[in-house]
Amino acid sequence: MTHERTTALTAPEILGRAKSFFAERVPNNAAYPEREGPTFLTLRGQGGEEIAFAVMPSGTGSHVRASTLFFDQAVARFLSTLPPAQAA
Repeated sequence: MTHERTTALTAPEILGRAKSFFAERVPNNAAYPEREGPTFLTLRGQGGEEIAFAVMPSGTGSHVRASTLFFDQAVARFLSTLPPAQAA
């Protein structure tokens, strides 16, 4: 499933929060960095399941897209913690 959100944060802030969130706040389903770059992050978790994040600049902040098969609830919870972008 794909999840999306627009936030006021920058790509490094979003990806840093994602790494911390999935390593510390989801203990039963933790996921850890596998590959990363300035605008993307791939986490690998239980049973080899993957979470892929992509961050693109938006007029009011950054647009985050996350894709996963197993971690839908955790991804939705993570995205809900990001501050929303300000209206243009």
